[in-house]
Amino acid sequence: MKLGMKAKLYRVTRGNPNIFTEVGNVRDLTLNLEAGEADVTTRSNQGWRATVATLREASIEWEMVWDAADQNFTAIKNAYFNNTPVTLAVLDGPHDQTGTQGLLADCSISKFSRNEPLEEAITVSVTAKPTYSANPPEWYVKQ
Repeated sequence: MKLGMKAKLYRVTRGNPNIFTEVGNVRDLTLNLEAGEADVTTRSNQGWRATVATLREASIEWEMVWDAADQNFTAIKNAYFNNTPVTLAVLDGPHDQTGTQGLLADCSISKFSRNEPLEEAITVSVTAKPTYSANPPEWYVKQ
């Protein structure tokens, strides 16, 4: 069992080795993983519909405090406004801890919505999705 507060979001600089920079300015985060479906029902299924998973898709949704002095906040904001990819790793623990796992992908920031509640800090709701890249998304597992 792992607590959500122990999970990590990283901005990754690709290289050998990759450089993981923790994005600490994260409140709640959701990693959505889904697959399309293809109907493979045949008469031999005895009246049961049969499906197989097809293309997988992912989205990462989180909230950050609006902090222009935070380098990760600025990098993600710039990725949105400049339409440039950012490599993200959504992991269930520290990237260098054996057994840690999660999605590693070059992403496009598709949502960057500012929230201004009267009695709370200004925040931004962010959505990132894997994008066109020479590096396909992967399920990272630290060995």
